[in-house]
Amino acid sequence: MDKQVIEITVKGVVPTNNGCAVFLGDNKKTFVIYVDELIGAAISRAISGEQAERPQTHDLIISMLKGFEAKVERVLINDVKESTFFARIILSMENELGKKIMEIDARPSDSLALALLSKKKIHVAKPVFDAVDDMTEILERILRKED
Repeated sequence: MDKQVIEITVKGVVPTNNGCAVFLGDNKKTFVIYVDELIGAAISRAISGEQAERPQTHDLIISMLKGFEAKVERVLINDVKESTFFARIILSMENELGKKIMEIDARPSDSLALALLSKKKIHVAKPVFDAVDDMTEILERILRKED
């Protein structure tokens, strides 16, 4: 991976009045993406390894990919416009005809859930990372209150 992307992790999922705040970042900077409550719950379950009683949409997608002998390679949050984030899911598939890499446009929230369920890396484009506000201090305050 070149220097135009930065590997990040999910640092926390915090309920809000309108859904959830997903805090993402590296050891230098943290930023937030707001998602609806159901996606926030799916991301939290994927982080904790908890299984829902019934398979959820993201579980279905992973099962379908396995059925097609495809897999998530990584996720890239590639753009932000007016506080709306955009992402790409990079998939690979290998069969007797060779290896194929596919990029699929997706919501960052779904992309995060799939990456976490697949235990794959999450990246952010450097221009996006440079453009977002640093929310490290806010996340630290939230985590201190929860202790």
